[in-house]
Amino acid sequence: MIEKRIFSDLAHANRDWLKARHHFSFGSYHDPARMGFGPIRVWNDDEIASQTGFPMHPHENMEIITYVREGAITHRDSLGNEGRTAAGDVQVMSAGTGVTHSEYNLEDEQTRLFQIWIEPRTLGGDPRWDAKTFPKGERSGSLEILASGYDADIDNGALMIQADARLYGATLKVGTVIRHDIDENAHVYLVASAGSLRINGEDVAARDALAIRDVATLEIEATDNAELVFVEALETQN
Repeated sequence: MIEKRIFSDLAHANRDWLKARHHFSFGSYHDPARMGFGPIRVWNDDEIASQTGFPMHPHENMEIITYVREGAITHRDSLGNEGRTAAGDVQVMSAGTGVTHSEYNLEDEQTRLFQIWIEPRTLGGDPRWDAKTFPKGERSGSLEILASGYDADIDNGALMIQADARLYGATLKVGTVIRHDIDENAHVYLVASAGSLRINGEDVAARDALAIRDVATLEIEATDNAELVFVEALETQN
């Protein structure tokens, strides 16, 4: 099963400081048919105006990944963490038993990002936050694991999340073809961050998505210079 989700058809919320598109039910947008995809609960495509952002608010029992596409986001939380994550880089937060945080665009330009929520493999646990720089040149022409719930990936430099899931990213020059074997029983949610792609024969434009299930292999072709990110996740057992 490969279901295409076109960016312009996504639910949206527009405020003076925020333009958001919701791939799944979120906030005031509720669609019983779009409550998530397997353990992938939220995928928001946010544009945050300069010198604005999300004030302190709480989370618990969720793995929250932020992939910054343009600009930068500054994080502060009740654990005492503070950090700035710039374009191409990733931050992760395991909300665990509970954490309060804020996310602000303190830059002089708009920030664009994907925020992704994944259900944890178990409830509770100590909350934590981390971020890392991932130079795009190092994932040019191939997939890189940016965040993972598996020790071997973390040992190789991926950010740690408490979920049976991986976040992949790649930048591809036009004409590049890569293949990826999907874990059995995994849910894959893939978004073209920029450019255009053809995936298993399906054309995907910038900010469009594919929900993928019961497919053994992805064949990804860049039909323009492109960037993509996707989550591959197994069902949680909590």
